[in-house]
Amino acid sequence: MKNLVLQGPAPDAAVIERVAALAGRPARRLNAQAVRFADVACSDTVKTQIDAIAHAGGMDATLVPAGLKLAAFGLLTMDMDSTLITIECIDEIADMQGLKPQVAAITEAAMRGEIEFRESLARRVALLEGLEASALERVYVERLRLSPGAEPMLAALRQAGLKTLLVSGGFTYFTERMKTRLGLDFTHANELEVVDGKLTGRVLGAIVDAEEKRATVERTCASLGLTPQQAIVMGDGANDLKMMSIAGMSVAFRAKPIVREQADVALNFSGLDGILNLFEG
Repeated sequence: MKNLVLQGPAPDAAVIERVAALAGRPARRLNAQAVRFADVACSDTVKTQIDAIAHAGGMDATLVPAGLKLAAFGLLTMDMDSTLITIECIDEIADMQGLKPQVAAITEAAMRGEIEFRESLARRVALLEGLEASALERVYVERLRLSPGAEPMLAALRQAGLKTLLVSGGFTYFTERMKTRLGLDFTHANELEVVDGKLTGRVLGAIVDAEEKRATVERTCASLGLTPQQAIVMGDGANDLKMMSIAGMSVAFRAKPIVREQADVALNFSGLDGILNLFEG
C-alpha cells in the first residue's frame, strides 16, 4: 500500500475534499501545508485525475510507500542552480556582460535536454571572456537567493543524520560559499579560469556533466558506506537525470517536464522542505 501526500503553500479545502473522494480515504492533517491519505490503492487513471486536480489547485500530490522513514536514507544530494538556489548563476554572470538573453537561451535548451551539457557549458562560458571576476561576487551578494524551504529542509535532514552533497554543473565560486553558509558536507562543481582578475572564457579541469554528477553520487555514497539507494537526489534539469536515476528517491523541484516525468517525486508548488512531509515518524 501507499500513502498519498497532498501539499502546497496555500492548501485548498475543496481540492482536499475532491482528492479524498478519489482516494477513498480521509485526509489526516500533517501541518498547515500538507495532508496525508493513508493506505491508498488507486489505479493509474485515478492517480492522473488526482494529479490534475491537485495541479489546478496549486498543490503537489505524491504517492510514497506506506511507512517510509528518513532513517532509510543517509545522503541528500542537490543540484544548485534553480534547485538549492533560485537563479542560474551563469545567466546572472552573463547579465553583467549584457549577454543574459543569449546565455539564458542556451541554458534553457540544455536543461530541456536539447543540447549536450558539455557543449552548452563551453558555449556559455566562452561568452564570459574578459569579464571582471568581481562580477561573481556581485551575483552572489545581489542576486543569489535560497529556494523556499531550503534551510528548514537541511536542518531537519541534518538532525536525522543525513549527510549533504551539493553537486553542480555551475561553479565552485558559488558552491563553496553555499558549503560554508549552509554547513554542507560535500560539494563538487566546475572551476572558472581567472587570469589577471578576469574570466578567460574557459573552465579548469574536467567538466561536471551528467555522467560526473552520477559518479560523484556513487563515490560519495561509497565513502560513507552507503548504496545509491540510500540517497535522496534533487534536481531540475536534464543534466540531473543520470544521478537521479540511481537514487533511492529522486525529487524534481520546479523542474523541466522531462525531469518531472522521470522523478519519483515532483514538487512544483511546495518548497524544498516539502520532502519532509513524505516521511512518517
